[in-house]
Amino acid sequence: MTVLHLADEGEAADLAAFLSRLLHYDRGAAVRIQAAGTALAVFGRPPSFEVLAIRAVRLAKPYEDGPAAALDVTVSAGELLESVDEPAATAAVPAAVTGPPWAGVLPPRGGWRPEPGLPAPDALRAAVGAAVAEFRSRTQELAPQQRTRTEVDRIGREIWSRTVGDTELPVRVVHAAQSLGFLRPEVDDPALFASGAWLRLRTPYGSVAVRRVGREALGVSVGVGVR
Repeated sequence: MTVLHLADEGEAADLAAFLSRLLHYDRGAAVRIQAAGTALAVFGRPPSFEVLAIRAVRLAKPYEDGPAAALDVTVSAGELLESVDEPAATAAVPAAVTGPPWAGVLPPRGGWRPEPGLPAPDALRAAVGAAVAEFRSRTQELAPQQRTRTEVDRIGREIWSRTVGDTELPVRVVHAAQSLGFLRPEVDDPALFASGAWLRLRTPYGSVAVRRVGREALGVSVGVGVR
């Protein structure tokens, strides 16, 4: 069995927390993991947000197949979580599973350029709070006969597709970053990048990527993804 040696207990704990949050939204979640050298990238897609979440993890040493090899496999998020040994700072790679469609196409490896117009962290969190409050208020105001899944979803799409600041970044991306533990209160330097059809909100704890509506899916990757 392939064993990944993580840099320290903190990296192991953050990986476990990320997997736990993904499983909160989808108990059958799968993740695509890629390792090359001493870098590990874990990709997941929480269905509530329709975004791609990426957690970068530092490895203490190249995984057991050697420094010249690369690991790229889709596995059960639950099985990977069960294998994380925080005190030992290791994780065993589970058996591969048939990946969902999103796992076949990742954001591009490179070509990312900074995008202007991203609001300050406090403003981003305020935008999420306002969106959550509006969603609750509008759905609670619906008459019982109107409170259908179709209508609730319509309200959600309207609210969460709004953009933040002077960017094309949907509010749902910021909400995902906050819900997944990437946009923590101490984060004061989130950054926005673009490459082809993709936008990526990056913080020191992880990234959330989304395709821009109406853009060609240029520069997608099936290999080692964003860093």
